[in-house]
Amino acid sequence: MRTRLHVIAGDARGRNLEVPAHARPTAGRVREALFASLGDISGMQVLDLYAGSGAVAIEALSRGAAGAVLVDRHRDAIEACRANLETTGTGSRARVASTAVVAFLTGRIAPEAPFDLVWCDPPYGMDQDEIGAVCAALALPGWLAPDARVVVERAARDPLPGDAGIASVELEVTWERKYGDTLVTVLRSR
Repeated sequence: MRTRLHVIAGDARGRNLEVPAHARPTAGRVREALFASLGDISGMQVLDLYAGSGAVAIEALSRGAAGAVLVDRHRDAIEACRANLETTGTGSRARVASTAVVAFLTGRIAPEAPFDLVWCDPPYGMDQDEIGAVCAALALPGWLAPDARVVVERAARDPLPGDAGIASVELEVTWERKYGDTLVTVLRSR
């Protein structure tokens, strides 16, 4: 693991974060732009899927989110998430789930649900059917709070799933922004 990221704002501002070797962390400018667009996130419950370093969930906790669940199946990511939560002092408000994202979402609904903010940052090039399955699972009763926002980060060249994915799960696109080769799409529950 190597240290390349830091928390941008809030209580843990400036703290360095470890990044697992396999991860492609969300760039600081992308995190900053997204959180600026979201406004006040105080009291929100956050779900960070494909968490990697946990930088997004930790950024949310630093900015006042009430709690977060970080989900990843890679051992080095789990270790980085736990270390980063400890380093930033946000661990008491978070839980790390060591499992595949689809398995997490198709099991029992997490006790922390419903979630106000979900960050979905799958590996670039992931099968679009899996992203559609993730969105469909999130749309099942109990996972999302009313007016929840689901953020999907992916390669700009990878489209969101079409009618078989996003459109069928009652999530609508509210905005999209491109940052280099990264495309961030914010969806809101209908």
